[in-house]
Amino acid sequence: MIIRSAPALIAVAALTAFALTTFAQPPKEWGIHDMNRPQPKVIEPGTASTPDQPGKPPSDATVLFDGKDLSRWRADKDGGPAGWKVENGYMEVVKGTGGIHTEQGFGDVQLHIEWRTPAPPHGEGQERGNSGVFLMGLYEVQVLDSHGNQTYPDGQASALYGQFPPLVNATRAAGEWQTYNIIFHAPRFGADGALQRPARATVILNGVLVQDDQELTGPTAHKARPPYKAHAAKLPLGLQDHGDPVRFRNVWVRELGEGR
Repeated sequence: MIIRSAPALIAVAALTAFALTTFAQPPKEWGIHDMNRPQPKVIEPGTASTPDQPGKPPSDATVLFDGKDLSRWRADKDGGPAGWKVENGYMEVVKGTGGIHTEQGFGDVQLHIEWRTPAPPHGEGQERGNSGVFLMGLYEVQVLDSHGNQTYPDGQASALYGQFPPLVNATRAAGEWQTYNIIFHAPRFGADGALQRPARATVILNGVLVQDDQELTGPTAHKARPPYKAHAAKLPLGLQDHGDPVRFRNVWVRELGEGR
């Protein structure tokens, strides 16, 4: 048993009080349980997807692809109409047409996107159902058939490409729909272009947490670690043409408030 002196106990109590006031950071404008505090906006939460049917997005979501057309997407090559195939409620990469990006720019978002790699699978490693989801066109969450397929860990499905492998491999078999829910916070830059806060990403794959509020080191790249460079607060989302007929469906985003 350790017996502390009165001064030591006083010091401990003071440090505890300091920690509570420093880290708890209670709101300054509202008292605890203040009924005058603004209520959260009420929305309809939507529904979950099934293997055969995409779910319904939340009522406050911006739907980027509803299975009908690519009117909200443009071709990376020339900014013209996206050249991917649309049928049976999904869009599919058409090899050689290039990546596509949204017309609208986004910063902090919750992104929901479902994807499916070809079945039966073909190729090995990075040549098997490869594509990618690019936040702001710069920060990639890898899409790959990683079910029974060995590759470098920071390049498998749900990796923050070239930087951080997923915590676990939670992929389903090729030909089954996989679901990403991505919480992304854009980097912040000062007026002088200096980085104030790096980008952060949380990724949930098929209901499993695989990236936990991970700070990115900069834009993602193949065999490189590019540094941050100041860019706009909102930029388009992108999907990659890596030559494989990967399919996507039920793509929507919810823009998040600033200051988080």
